[in-house]
Amino acid sequence: MPTNYQPRLGEMLIEAGFVNSQEVERAVEFQSRLGGKLGAVLIRLGALSEDNLLKILSIQLDMPIIEDIPIDIAPLLNLIEKSKIDQDWWLDQEVVAWETNDSIHCMAQDPLSDTIHEVFHNIFPEQNIIWYLSRQQDLDRILDSLSKASTDENFGDTDDVNLLRELAEGAPVVEFVNNMFSQAIDKRASDVHVEPEEHTFFVRYRVDGVLYEHLNLPKERFNPIASRIKLISGLDIAERRLPQDGRLNTRVSGQDLDIRVSCLPGVHGESIVMRLLPKERQTSGLNELGFAPDHYKMFNDWISEPHGIILVTGPTGSGKSTTLYAALDAVNDRTQKIITVEDPVEYQLGGITQVQAHSEIGYTFASALRSILRQDPDIVMIGEIRDKETSEIAIQASLTGHMVLSTLHTNDAVSAFTRLIDMGIEPFLVSTSVRAVQAQRLVRRLCDCAIPTNPLAIIQEQVKRVLPTELVAQAPIWKQAVGCQKCQHTGYQGRVGIYELVYLTAEMQNLILQNSPIAEMRNLASQQGFRNLREDGFVKAYQSITSVEEVLRVTEETI
Repeated sequence: MPTNYQPRLGEMLIEAGFVNSQEVERAVEFQSRLGGKLGAVLIRLGALSEDNLLKILSIQLDMPIIEDIPIDIAPLLNLIEKSKIDQDWWLDQEVVAWETNDSIHCMAQDPLSDTIHEVFHNIFPEQNIIWYLSRQQDLDRILDSLSKASTDENFGDTDDVNLLRELAEGAPVVEFVNNMFSQAIDKRASDVHVEPEEHTFFVRYRVDGVLYEHLNLPKERFNPIASRIKLISGLDIAERRLPQDGRLNTRVSGQDLDIRVSCLPGVHGESIVMRLLPKERQTSGLNELGFAPDHYKMFNDWISEPHGIILVTGPTGSGKSTTLYAALDAVNDRTQKIITVEDPVEYQLGGITQVQAHSEIGYTFASALRSILRQDPDIVMIGEIRDKETSEIAIQASLTGHMVLSTLHTNDAVSAFTRLIDMGIEPFLVSTSVRAVQAQRLVRRLCDCAIPTNPLAIIQEQVKRVLPTELVAQAPIWKQAVGCQKCQHTGYQGRVGIYELVYLTAEMQNLILQNSPIAEMRNLASQQGFRNLREDGFVKAYQSITSVEEVLRVTEETI
């Protein structure tokens, strides 16, 4: 190979691990038929995010990526006026520029265009011209602002269904939506929110349970983008007054995704939320969920029992399903019949019969459970106990020799007993069928950039009282979040569970039978070595897994 050989873009992207050779070959074949630049084609195919493309282009072209994008368009308009070139030329060429001291700063859809370079050198012969790579949405936002400065026409803000369908199938909108998904995957987002307001709309990503603003764009661009999302997820683009739910399967940044779409009409337009579910994600083992040593042993003992109900409680998004899947994987030794009933089945497990409930046709958890119990199961997993009928069948199953795993929506572990009683279950059935309850939350893991800290003395004393025996000899390593490029300056990367586990002792069963207040149950649990969510979080902060601030954000003080 010659010493002056310059690697091609596709080779550089493969070497960086952003795409594979098959995706590049597919893009080249697509490019040979329909034209376009390789990078844009890869984005349109959903194989690459624009951010990753720009990183490689910056190296290949030795051109910086702009970070400080002008908000005020006055300097842009001033330079247009100074150039004596009609504003339509700037909009047609998709180029913007502004002046600082003796330099001209330029962004363009094609920063390598010979035509644009020739024009700039002719009209600004004495000045230093600095060219930047930019995200397409940033350039589009500025061009939209320039266009508005000279016209009142808003072609994107239309209600014409045929025009919206045409715009939704156009290359710019297709690339925008695919790039939005690719960037979400690159940032490890679990959900994408597209939210319109009066004059703008926002794209936000939920990363590690927290929403971050990703884009803020003019309202005129919302309808075509919303129509594209609805079109590919099988929804009616003409319906904007009623909520709609859809789904789509696609491949994004090398991953096969199942995307669930929810549209909710609002005052300024439809709020669109997309849940991203990678199809190829691996089931986490129990030892990967963040259990402290004592909790790990307790939970393993619970799921090894021959019968009874084990409940995992917590709000939506607290990792309950992940815990149940890990539990099933741990007990799945192919010597037992395991059946689940879920809505929806989030991911598939080998050696387990998984049943999808369809409430819209009357196939509910309760009706599915009746059929499941005729299948001679040893272990049954119910996605969620939602009503009295489901809970009665689950209790009946546990009393006839089955192990039942399920979830319940309560704020803490002890509240699960009163929740079942409130559903109409007799206290004696709750006390005899439920073996144990685990409540959980997810806290963000500290990034490697975290620095040592020294929390309040009261927190350190609280941890000493509840520290598991296995960790007593370990010196505390308290740390606080800082933020770096690796963690996108959040200070955190990934999440881990915090837990509270309550086993039904004879004393606890007696309190349930008496329908005692929750406070009495909590006091008894505390006397028996129970550690609440906040205390378990502080134990993980003691080990520098998370921070005290993060634990305080996620948990509430137990009364």
